[in-house]
Amino acid sequence: MRKIKLFQPYVNPKAIRNVEKVLRSTQIIILGICFVIATITSTVILSKGILQLKKFSEQVIKVTGSAEKNITSDAIVWKLNFSRREAKMVAAFDLLKQDLETVRGYLLGKSVKESEIIVAPVTTVVLYKKNEKGNDTNTIEAYILAQEVEVRSNDVIRIAEVSRQATELIEKGLEIISQSPEYFYTKLPELKLAMLSEASENAKKRADSMAKASGNKIGRIRSARMGVFQITPVNSYDVSDWGMNDTTSLEKKVNAVVNVEFAIE
Repeated sequence: MRKIKLFQPYVNPKAIRNVEKVLRSTQIIILGICFVIATITSTVILSKGILQLKKFSEQVIKVTGSAEKNITSDAIVWKLNFSRREAKMVAAFDLLKQDLETVRGYLLGKSVKESEIIVAPVTTVVLYKKNEKGNDTNTIEAYILAQEVEVRSNDVIRIAEVSRQATELIEKGLEIISQSPEYFYTKLPELKLAMLSEASENAKKRADSMAKASGNKIGRIRSARMGVFQITPVNSYDVSDWGMNDTTSLEKKVNAVVNVEFAIE
């Protein structure tokens, strides 16, 4: 029986390779397009998230809270200076020593305690004679010896009264200078903590009032910054960017400030 041979078309191998190259190129292009689309989509989503985050971070209300309190100083520092000028240093020292005993006796007689008296070392200044041109020569003209006595006490009223009477020492022949007393408040660290708490509460009330007026309410604190403390005389309205610490007055006014940012819900 005779076999029939089927016709098989001729396929060019080179054409097959060209087709395969075209298919690979098409796949690469499709993958590239998919990558670009994915990149653009993720960028849009990320940008939208950043915009939402920025919008969220900007939804805050900034307020300043304050607290004020009047205090009475509970410590006093009072200084007395006296000096002697003599041609001989020994003579000046002897007179200064007598003056110190006079000052000490005067203070003790005014009920100032020995433990409240602090005596500073003696300071010495040498004065030289001047020539016709007003310049110093090598010849010593005199010695000035000076000393300071400081009184530190928590009995503020008593020491303040003594300081006002100190001119009586001049009548005893002393060359004395009585400085103005300095007044301090020793419980200031504890007071600062309490006043910062009050100032923060005040800031919260202000923020709540402002938010309610616009139909919102406040959330958590975003940030808080302590301002400077102002310690001034009671009737003073002086302020400073660096804060003030008055030591001239018995009665003082303390003002604390805080700057707070609250979230708006």
